[in-house]
Amino acid sequence: MKEFQESLHKKYYYLIISFIILLMTVGLLIDNQLNSGFVIHGVMVIIISLCLVLYPRYENAFLRYMTVIFSTGYFYILFYLYPETWSDFILLCFIPAFSILFFDKWLFYFSLVLNIVFIGFTFSFIAWIDKGFLYPYIYKDLIGNVVNFFASQILLYFIFHLTNLRMQKQRVYYEQVQQAERMKTTGQLAAAVAHEIRNPLTVVKGFLQYYAEDETLKSKQNFPLMINELDMAEHVISQFLSISKPDRKGMVQNVDVEMVLKDVTELLSMYGMLNDNSIHLHIEKECHISANSIELKQLFINLIKNAIEASKDCGSVSITANQEKGHAVIRISDNGRGMTGEEVKSLGTPFYSLKSKGTGLGLMICFNIVKKYNGEIKFQSEPGKGTTVTLQFPLISV
Repeated sequence: MKEFQESLHKKYYYLIISFIILLMTVGLLIDNQLNSGFVIHGVMVIIISLCLVLYPRYENAFLRYMTVIFSTGYFYILFYLYPETWSDFILLCFIPAFSILFFDKWLFYFSLVLNIVFIGFTFSFIAWIDKGFLYPYIYKDLIGNVVNFFASQILLYFIFHLTNLRMQKQRVYYEQVQQAERMKTTGQLAAAVAHEIRNPLTVVKGFLQYYAEDETLKSKQNFPLMINELDMAEHVISQFLSISKPDRKGMVQNVDVEMVLKDVTELLSMYGMLNDNSIHLHIEKECHISANSIELKQLFINLIKNAIEASKDCGSVSITANQEKGHAVIRISDNGRGMTGEEVKSLGTPFYSLKSKGTGLGLMICFNIVKKYNGEIKFQSEPGKGTTVTLQFPLISV
């Protein structure tokens, strides 16, 4: 998610970095003589300022890493240029805290390792070369300072770890809220529209069928086409109704996932052959779950049919099922065009479909069925490398 999409965020960001740049500039100008140290210090201030100013415009990983690298270099340069300023050592201890602001896990780990490497060289220099000449406040208690440094790194790690866990929980909650809103919107839409449309369609279809059988009527060549279109409309409305009022009274039983998958793959094997695709089924372990077998077949048919249609010519669809940590895990993989991250996030949204004539309601039903039986559904996809759908249901003992 972009961090600076709102103008208010940008306003506060630029206000804060203006203050930071001002402090760095003041630190550069106060009590400094024009020498090589001043030039190095000034160059670092300019580079860091450019990174901070440009980041909201481009907001990419390269700028984040460059900002962290040059900031680390900046603080270590201050430490070496001004050895009499003991507070610089405190700044070295808290360098990784800067990377936390970017909410990037790997960037934080990178900053942590980079800081440990730099401090290793620094302590080695003080212990074996400087020997307390420039840094007596560190050399006198070198072991204690080493312990304090690593204690600060551990403290920062735990702060980041707890913050990251909280963010992950909030992200999951946000996704659940989004899914609930999608289901609510679709249910309300279905309840408001489906019944009002279905009745007149049934009447029109009945009259067309009646006139199609009337031998006295001459022009009937378009009747089959109109009936087919009405059948399509009725099918879409039936999907709406199944989302609006899911069958919660369906018989729940002990379902053998292997048997259901074999039935479905046998049913769809001919459809795959028509599309020059093959279906490969591999059951690693016996899996039994509590569900309605008809609804489970409907779920697998929708997903496998989508995989076949997405696959390349002469491609294949791979289906595996096994047990993982008390759950039955089913994976359906294709070698199709794949999807972008934004497309994956939009799956399950009403009327969102990557097919030219798709309605998106088939996947809405899939989400509904999975949720009904306390399962999870995840899509992993990459453009040009296909898609893998992972289904997970709680196992039951036989």
